[in-house]
Amino acid sequence: MNGKVAVIKTRPETVLEDTEKVMKMAGFEDALDKGATTILKDNISWHFPMPGANTTPWQLEGVILALLNNGYRDLVAVENKTVVTRPEKGRHMNKYDRVYDKYDIPILLNFEDDDMKWIRYEPKARMRVLNHIYPEGIHIPDYFIGKNIVQLPTMKCHIYTTTTGAMKNAFGGLLNTRRHYTHSWIHETLVDLLQIQYEIHTGLFAVMDGTTAGNGPGPRTLQPVTANYLLASADQVAIDAVAAKMMGFEPMNLPYIRIAHEEGLGIGKPEEITVVGEDISGVNLHFTVGDNLASMAGDVLWFGPLKRFQKLFFHTPLVGLFIWASDFYHDKVWWNTKGIKTYRQWLKDSPWGRLFDRY
Repeated sequence: MNGKVAVIKTRPETVLEDTEKVMKMAGFEDALDKGATTILKDNISWHFPMPGANTTPWQLEGVILALLNNGYRDLVAVENKTVVTRPEKGRHMNKYDRVYDKYDIPILLNFEDDDMKWIRYEPKARMRVLNHIYPEGIHIPDYFIGKNIVQLPTMKCHIYTTTTGAMKNAFGGLLNTRRHYTHSWIHETLVDLLQIQYEIHTGLFAVMDGTTAGNGPGPRTLQPVTANYLLASADQVAIDAVAAKMMGFEPMNLPYIRIAHEEGLGIGKPEEITVVGEDISGVNLHFTVGDNLASMAGDVLWFGPLKRFQKLFFHTPLVGLFIWASDFYHDKVWWNTKGIKTYRQWLKDSPWGRLFDRY
């Protein structure tokens, strides 16, 4: 929680070496216990390889190489499932399987693996909302306790939190498939989860890929923007604040960053953050979130006049209708009409797309 964030410019030819460089600048060896297992928590926002949406294979490979080169031998990948993403498909389409196979990294699934038991956890810190959302108790994977974790988000917008990054990446790992119960209190939920992470992990670190950043109504229906940045930090709040500032948002106007800063869980005020490496004082990507059908529906269901009925909609079998509608809109309509065209254009025109094609 020292408020230091490393930022560097990179290019496809040097991205693996640059990943280790940015991690060292951010002090990852001070943050992660070499005697503990280190969890690699990739980010599959969508099983389709939408540029900017998901952990990139070079981000994953660069982090693995940096850890192995510096004495971290016990590495394991942990993936989660959401009601709208399929991790096995996402791992294949985003080419993580090639990287994991190359370095012999085992993969655990937090929703069905025999090694992953969900246990009731009593946080030591005061929870803002999780005890209210889950009155039967907060449950987390027992496998996470006593291990390092490296969060692997991308620099992108999000329809519910404006930006999403290291703090949001814990959302999938620490909450089960009922995590959608939290959407009306998403900012406070992210703060509660950060409190829990500090209690259970031996070390916490984040490496954010901003090589292709995601503008627009993310985390899936994005407009890819070539930015060529890598970010790293042990301070989950600070790295999200710096990324938000680079995207063009005021970090302290984002409730999850502001609350975490006020709770002393990290540094959210840009003027209090130490940025090492690249001079980003003039960087502003001028991102805007915008709306899509999912965000407009969410505004009504999670935050608007129908919020009072969300238990009926989302805590009963009726939730299947909303899952089907989301799947149909994103996978059948948006991907087939806009997403795949954007993806193919990125493969052709972007140096990062061409690197992806070579994996």
